[in-house]
This record gives sequence, structure tokens and C-alpha cells, in this order.
Amino acid sequence: MRTLAIVISSILIAACTSETAEAPKAEAASAASTSAPALDVPLIPRRALFGNPERTGGTISPDGKYLAYLAPRDGVMNVYVAKRETPNEARPLTSEKVRPVRGFFIAEDNQHVLYIQDDGGNENFHLMATHIESGVTRNLTPFDGARANISGISDKLPNDVLVSINNRDKSYFDLHRLDIKSGKLTLLEKNEQGFAGFLTDEQFNVRMAIKPLPDGGSEVLQKTAKGWESFTKIPFEDAGTTGPSGLTSDGKTLYFRDSRDRDTSALYAIDLASGDRVLVHEDLRADVGGTLNNIETGKIQAVAVNYLRNEWTVLDPSVEKDIALLKSKFPEFAIAARTKDDATWVVAGYASNQSASYYLYDRSSGDIAPWFDTRPDLAKAPLRKMHTAEIKARDGLTLPSYYTLPAHADPDQDGKANFAVPMMLYVHGGPWARDGYGNNSMHQFYANRGYAVLSVNFRSSTGFGKNFTNAGNMQWGKTMHDDLIDAVRWAEQQGIAAPGKVAIGGGSYGGYATLAGLTFTPNEFACGVDIVGPSNLNTLLATIPPYWKAGFEQMARRMGDPRTSEGQAILAAASPVNHADKIRRPLLIGQGANDPRVKQAESDQIITAMKKLSLPVSYVLFPDEGHGFARPENSLAFNAVQEQFLAKCLGGRAEAIGDAFAGSSITIPEGADLIDGAANALAATKK
Repeated sequence: MRTLAIVISSILIAACTSETAEAPKAEAASAASTSAPALDVPLIPRRALFGNPERTGGTISPDGKYLAYLAPRDGVMNVYVAKRETPNEARPLTSEKVRPVRGFFIAEDNQHVLYIQDDGGNENFHLMATHIESGVTRNLTPFDGARANISGISDKLPNDVLVSINNRDKSYFDLHRLDIKSGKLTLLEKNEQGFAGFLTDEQFNVRMAIKPLPDGGSEVLQKTAKGWESFTKIPFEDAGTTGPSGLTSDGKTLYFRDSRDRDTSALYAIDLASGDRVLVHEDLRADVGGTLNNIETGKIQAVAVNYLRNEWTVLDPSVEKDIALLKSKFPEFAIAARTKDDATWVVAGYASNQSASYYLYDRSSGDIAPWFDTRPDLAKAPLRKMHTAEIKARDGLTLPSYYTLPAHADPDQDGKANFAVPMMLYVHGGPWARDGYGNNSMHQFYANRGYAVLSVNFRSSTGFGKNFTNAGNMQWGKTMHDDLIDAVRWAEQQGIAAPGKVAIGGGSYGGYATLAGLTFTPNEFACGVDIVGPSNLNTLLATIPPYWKAGFEQMARRMGDPRTSEGQAILAAASPVNHADKIRRPLLIGQGANDPRVKQAESDQIITAMKKLSLPVSYVLFPDEGHGFARPENSLAFNAVQEQFLAKCLGGRAEAIGDAFAGSSITIPEGADLIDGAANALAATKK
């Protein structure tokens, strides 16, 4: 079964503008400047960083006849398609008018493009199908208030797709086989047992299921002639790093990631008939990540492990020369798509200071033909290199981290700062996620404005073994936050960050970390930027989407159990809203009104608490967004506000707001007068 990766993240692809482009006007910062010399590189326009790319998401149909990608159509990202022999004659296929298509693929029937779409960021995704020849688009899962997930495709069943839908029970997803042409749904598994997910073979036979256990662990069950039988149990400590990851095409071998009796998750092959188990790959630094599988057999050909950077290990000699060639050609690469005959690969090549370009790789000839650049006018942009670091926390834990320095502090781009500058500590969401190496739009944004930027994989981050993740259990606002403070001390000791001139920001958990930073360590940060961050952990857990029920026990054990008085006390103590009186530094909050994960009430609560205390705060609210800002008009508007906020706080450069609010739904219920140019820009949008 071919694997899928439909991207629904609201974070936009990074890019920058050409060095020769006319630099926008920079507004003078009101904060006291550092002793560093002036930053003498062009100011990169926000639109180049956060606006639509010219093209992205390149792919190829299984039969190799069609090429497709995402590009703006009337300002909204849509799918374009072209015949393979005429790649420059693409035509628009989809016609979304408001929210962008953020990911898609060409179905195995070679006749349809499939993608998911929600309404205003509510994450109730519908599966959409557009016929390549006619251009007709149909909603294949038209269920109000329900969410559909694409669960799998198979070249053995090219006219069908596996879909999980929670239209019967909002808490759990039933598994269906969907006929793309007719739209007929066939129920494969009615999820009345509370399963978190299913594993199927290439004939869409349900083979296994994962069931959460009351202690936060899980059980893998195997479907037999007798019904569901236990295959293996996974303790809570291993639940995030252990589980089935796929079957070979013949259905005889199960690939299984496992961290039991070890730390990092290793990959094993299990013979389902005999039970024999063979180690496929392991790495003591990090969990096994992505795999490259044989198109026909499903056997794993190469394995990726991402510690500081993504590293591929070849297991099958038939792809050894391919991986070696791609490694020699690109600093970083991703295999975006492959034809069914495996003769052609679509490859995205990039570097930390270079936006992605797409190529068509002919395996037989070894020819790597350029297809398109995501932002071709940005080739000469003053992009900065990202650097890796291993930072020691106060208890000795190693924190894999990434930082980027502005041009005047690191002209040689070797990662060694010539002098300290103001810094943004940018914290990832999750927290059960991770930062990684690559071209990062926020790193480029901050560095171009004159700031160092540091992203830290603090304890609880995933990908570095179960011990690293579990070290963050029950540590919200405690040692998880200590890790961030320790990273700031490291940056100061390295001569990167100017003491007293460090801001903190981030989205989701990163927003929580911002609020925690300004309440639990009120004198540590100069200011904070909270994007969709929870302020009250009790109300956060009381209002999670119903379909998160399968993962609730794990959340309770990692954060605090709101069903007990002890857990409520732990959550209350870690909730920034209960410590709002300690805030001493400026705060900017960004929120989507339709956020199903971190409800608007989370931002409203901290705003209300600060207003009662007469504490100044700026609040940016988007009525047509959810958990993050998917529409580029809204991303541009928020970052226009953010850079003015940071310029006043840290003393860096800022592009004038100008017409940045045009086309955006932006509202600023609180503190517009604290942002230079915001009130005038809002007034201009109402004319």
C-alpha cells in the first residue's frame, strides 16, 4: 500500500525575496539599540516570506502521464495539472475561492485529484475529488460536523480509497472503503470498541487495530476468524514510540516500531505466521523515522533517522545509487512522489538558506531535470544558514537545537557570533512534536529583522527516544520551561543573545510557553508573542475535540488528570491565567476564532485577567481561522503586527504595515494603539 502525507499544517513554506528587489521602508525602532553595527542587507518583504509561493507541492500520477502542483489561482492556492510531455502548459484544476488547498495527491486511477478541505479552520475536513479531464469537483464526504481522514490507497484497488469518518460517533472514526467515481461508501469496520486506528492490507482487509488502555498505554489487536485477539500490549511509557507501521504487499510481514526494552524506537520486521522478529534498523540517538518502500513488494529499501539532521540509510542495493546521487546533488532532499513503475521520482531539493526546487529524476539515465522553483525570484535573497547545537540542560539532558544568526552578527555564516544581538526564542507546538533542520520562514523573518533566533527541542519533544519524551510528563511550566531558560543561558554564554534582549514566541504549545515565560519567569523575557496558546489547562482539556477521546488518557498522564482534585490542582498551578498578575512585559496574542483545539476562550481568559489588572496587551483575532493562520492574507497581517511589536520591544528593523491588512479578516479587539500603524491600517480596510 502506498503511503500518503497530506499536509494540513497552517505554517507556510519559507521563502525570501531577491536581493535586487526594492527594499521596503524600514520603520525606526523605539527600543534602545545594541552596540552592534547596523544590519546592512535588504529588508525582505513580508509577502516574500509569508505570501503564496509561485508553485509548490509537485507530484506525478502513478502512470507518469500527469504532473501536478499547487499554485495561486485568483490569490488562493489550487491544484494545477499538465501532461508530462508539456510540463509548462499546466492548467488550473481545482477552484477553491477562500481557503487554500494545502495538500493533495493523484489517485491510483490516474483520473482524480484528492484533497481535504475544512470551513474556516474548524478542522471538520471533507474529502474532495476533482476529475482531471472534466475539472468537476465533488465532496465525497458531505457530512455536517464530521471529519474525514484519508487512511490509505492501494494500486491493487485503484478506484477506491480508505476513509475514516466520525459521522456516526463524533468521538471515534469508522473505517470505510470509498468508490471515488460513484462516491459509494462501504463500511469496513464500525468502531464500537473505541479503537484509535486500523491497519489494513493492500486489499483493504482490516488486519489490526490499536486500542487505548485506561492506564494510557495501548493494545494492538489482530483480526482473526475468531474475532479480535490481542497481538501485543504497549505500556504507557512506550505508547508514543511503539506500534505497527505497515505490511508488505503480500500481507505476510509486519513492520513494527518498538521502544520496549530500549530507549529509541527501532524498526523490526515480524513474520506474522511464525512470529519471528528481525531488527531492520536502529539508532541510539533518535527514533527511526521515514522509510522508502519498494513500490511492488512494500519491503523497506531505505530508512531515515532525524537527530540533528535527516540521515538516510540504504537497506536495498537497488536504490543505493539513487540515494547516493541525491545526497551528492542536494544539501537536503525529499522524495515527493514516484511512478508505479518506479522509473521516475519527483524530488524536492533545498537547503536551510534556500527555498525548495522540484526536479524530475529519471532513474535509468540518472538525469535530474529541473522542474520548477517554489519562488524563482528569490534566488539571490539574503537568506541565512541554520545551525545545529546540542545544549545541556541543568540536569544534564541534551537538547538538540537549531539557531540562525543575522548577517551583521555572523557574516561568514559559520554559526559563530561576532557579537551578541537581541534574540527570539521560538518554541515549537505540540508539545509532542519537534523542531527540525531546514528552510524555516520564521527563522529567516527574525534574522532578517536583526535578531538571532533559537528553537529548542525541550523535554517532551518527540523523535529522540521515549526517555526524552517522558522526561516532560507532568512538567508543564516546570522542567520543560527550565529547558528553555537553560537554552537562553547557553545563547548568552555563546555570545549570541544580548542579555535582557530576548523575546519568546511560538504557536500552540509554543504559545503556552510564551505565557508561561511571562508569568513564571516574569523578568526573563523582554516580551512575548503567543499564537493560539492555551492559558488555562483545565479548560483546555475540558474543551478538546471529541475525536481526541482516544488519546485523552495519555494527555491526562502527561499533563495532569482533570477528573481528580489532585490533577486539577496540578493543571491550575501550571496555568498562566492564574498567574497573570506577575506579567511585567509586553504581550502580543494571535488567535483564530474557529480553533477546535485551543478555543478562543483560552486567549480571552488571559486577556480578561490582564485587563482587570490594567496590564497592556495587544490581541489579534481572525474570525475565519482555526489553529493557526492558513490564509496568507491573515499570516501577512499578523506578521506585520508582530514585527512592529518586536521592533518596539527588541529594537530590530520592521517593514511598515502599509496595506498588509488588505484582504485579511484581521480584527484587533485590544491594544491596536500599542502597535505602530495598526489603527490606520485597520481604518483603511473599512473604507
